[in-house]
Formats: sequence, C-alpha cells, structure tokens
Amino acid sequence: MAKNTLSFVCQNCGAAYNRWQGKCESCGEWNTLAEEDTSGSVPVSIRSKRKGRTFALESLSGKTQDAPRLSSGMTELDRVTGGGFVRGSVLLVGGDPGIGKSTLLTQATSMMARAGHRIVYISGEEAVAQVRLRAERLGLSDAPVQLAAETSVEDIVSTLSEGAVPRLIVIDSIQTMWTDTVESAPGTVTQVRASAQALIRFAKKTGAAIILVGHVTKDGQIAGPRVVEHMVDAVLSFEGEGSQQFRILRAVKNRFGPTDEIGVFEMTGLGLREVTNPSELFLSERDLGTPGTAVFAGIEGTRPVLVELQALVAPTSLGTPRRAVVGWDQSRLSMVLAVLEAHCGVKLSGHDVYLNVAGGLRIHEPAADMAAAAALVSSLVNAQLPTDAVYFGEISLSGVIRPVAQTPARLKEAAKLGFKRAVLPESARGGDAGGDAGLSLNAVNSLTTLVAEIAARGSRRGEQNPQAEKNATPARFRRGEG
Repeated sequence: MAKNTLSFVCQNCGAAYNRWQGKCESCGEWNTLAEEDTSGSVPVSIRSKRKGRTFALESLSGKTQDAPRLSSGMTELDRVTGGGFVRGSVLLVGGDPGIGKSTLLTQATSMMARAGHRIVYISGEEAVAQVRLRAERLGLSDAPVQLAAETSVEDIVSTLSEGAVPRLIVIDSIQTMWTDTVESAPGTVTQVRASAQALIRFAKKTGAAIILVGHVTKDGQIAGPRVVEHMVDAVLSFEGEGSQQFRILRAVKNRFGPTDEIGVFEMTGLGLREVTNPSELFLSERDLGTPGTAVFAGIEGTRPVLVELQALVAPTSLGTPRRAVVGWDQSRLSMVLAVLEAHCGVKLSGHDVYLNVAGGLRIHEPAADMAAAAALVSSLVNAQLPTDAVYFGEISLSGVIRPVAQTPARLKEAAKLGFKRAVLPESARGGDAGGDAGLSLNAVNSLTTLVAEIAARGSRRGEQNPQAEKNATPARFRRGEG
C-alpha cells in the first residue's frame, strides 16, 4: 500500500509546505494553505520499475504542415484565437462571474454544431436544464450540441472516447472537475492540476480541441495553480465592467496565434453581438465640448481603435493628493504627471487627478501618453480641446515626444470616423503618414509645445469672469431678481 503523504498546498500558486503557516512565502498571500494528500495512487516502488518505450527521432529539415483550424463562426473569436481552434489544442478561458463566458461559448458551440461538427458541452456547475434555458433565451435551442452534467474526469474521457471523436469539447468549469488519481476535494490545486493533465492528454491523443473555463480571483487572475496556464496552449481573458455593455476578449497566451489581438462584443438581451467597428462604439456616447477629454488613436494588435480619455483635475483638501486611474497604468500616469511638473511648469501637487478610459477598454501601449497629458492640461486650465482631433505619441522623461508604430493605420481610422486633424510626434511628419488619410497634421516635438497650445485656449478653474458665471445661473436663483 502507498503511504499517505500529507502536505499543505497554497490554493493560489500551488506551492507545497510540510507544515501550516499563515502566509505563503511563494506568492505572499495569507490564509491560502490547505491540507491535501499529495501521494499518488501508484506506489513509488512500482512506478520506479516501469520501463520506458522507445520513440522515433526526427530532423529539423522535415516537412512541416500548417495545423488545420476549425472556425468558430464568430469573427471576433477567430481573430483572438488566430483564425480558429487548432486540432488537439487546449484553451483556458477566464473571466469574472457573470461576465458572459458561458454565453459566449454557448453561441460559439451552437454555430459550430450547425455547421456539421460534433460538439460536446460538459457542465460541472449547471444542470442540463439550465444550459437549455440559456440556449432558448439566445434562440439556439435547435443547435445539435451534445450536453452533459458531469464532474468525473474518468467518466468524461470514457464517454468521449466512444464513437466519433468530437471536434470541440467545452469543460465548464475546470474547478469543478475531479479525478480518482488524487485524494483531494474538487477545486483544490492538486485536483485542478490532475484533472487538467488528464484532459490535455486526451486532447493530444485524439486531436479534439478542448476549452477549459476557469474561475478568477478577486484581483482578476485565473484561480488555481499557475502551472495550468503553462500546460495549455492558449489563455483567453474575457474582460468587461458589469455596468458597461462592452466585453473585451483578449489573448494572454497563444501558441498558435498573436497575443495582442482583441475581440469586442456587446452584451444584449439576445446574447453577445460582435462589434466589427469598436472605435465607433467607444465614441458613440462622447460628450463633445467638455474640457478634460481627448480622443486617443490606439492600436490593438492589427486593429486601430479610437477611444476617449477623460481627465479631471480638482484642488485637493488632503495633505496627499489622490491619483486614481481606470483603464490605464497607474505608474504611467505618475510618470506623465512628473514630466508635466518638471519640464512644463504644470503644478499638480495640490490637485487630485482622476483619469478614465471610456467604454471599459484597458490600454497597454505607451502611445496614449500624449492623449492623457492633453486631457489633464485641458481639465486643469478649463480649455476645450478640438472635437475633430486625435492624439497619440509617447512621452519620454525629458519631455520629448517619441514616435510610435503604425501611424498610417491610426490616421486612416481617424479619417474614416470623421476626424479632421491629428496631433502626433514630429518624426511622423516627414513620411507620407497623413497623405492618404487627408488629415491636417499638427506635429509636436516636445510636451512643452503641446501644453502651451492648450493653455492659450483657456483659464484655470475659478478664474472665469463673473458675468459668465452669472449668465450660467438660472434667473430665478439670482440675487436681487424677482
């Protein structure tokens, strides 16, 4: 008989310890260690006597064929995966509860099943009747998707091995699966790792593509051991705010495609609707004529995306002013504020600064520096930026505006949406960046020039003339008037 080996395993990162302790030394989380049986079902003495089998070795000069892909029927999903699902690949999809993961996969599997492929949907959290209710709400109840509510990995593999091999298998979710090879509760690190290994072996052996749905932690990371993310071929993150109807599908890891592409969806009463032009959707509720707003022409993968950056600079009553940012890097905002104060004379040490990316999109590229700086200065001096202008450019620590990549694509997208001018780095002016787009280019070499142009349009808050304030007040609330 195998000797039971008990250890304390961190449920956040998978690190194992011989004794319990309050803090995990590997990831720094508190109260995440749980006692688990880490011994295998086969004794070590028996495993050591097993002889390995020989396998053939090949050379580097062999003929390589492109992996055949299976289209999901959804253009935005295929864009993120790199053109479709590869045979034998395993994808891990994570997202906040209620963000729409099951809705997305139900729509994708229904379209693929209608195309004649054998699709299997295994639900470990919902009953078959609940999955059918969702399909009826989406108008997909007639799709020939094979459903099951099961959590045993051995039973799932045995059932799927009979008959024709499915082209796509959805496991919703991996945290509910359990296997007999380990003696731990479902959802623990050991069970998640062992269940994922069994399903990955089945995918590589049969050539079926498998999608694993994973839970996320409170900080947005996929729950469970990090080793699962290294085992799978792709990790997709489904992002979005509960108050917004926009949903962003982003590839965090992808062995068969790019990791900088995004898919944009809109949550409606009939499910997720693909957004072919995200820029038009992000700018649909734009508030024209308001100081502190600037349009940024960005790039997500190969797709240009225009989004509005909103800034609010207000005098603070605290000893330490607040710096809040949503949708952008906090350290990037601190750097822009430091450059504005050091090289441009913009004193923000006595003001609270708030920056928001409208629409729920998260920006990662440094080309948004100029748009953020323009919005901040515009809010500080209460100056309205041109409503037909876009901004992009990277700010260096010396205050110089550095060039960015794919300038023609940014300008072409701006011209398509009706913008007339663009504020961009000086180095982009020498090429033919704006020739085809037809935009009026305002090349800026340093951040000081941009700040001076914006400051000349307005005045600081609280310095407006009294007559303007009087005219902005309704007549029935004015002193001395009946």
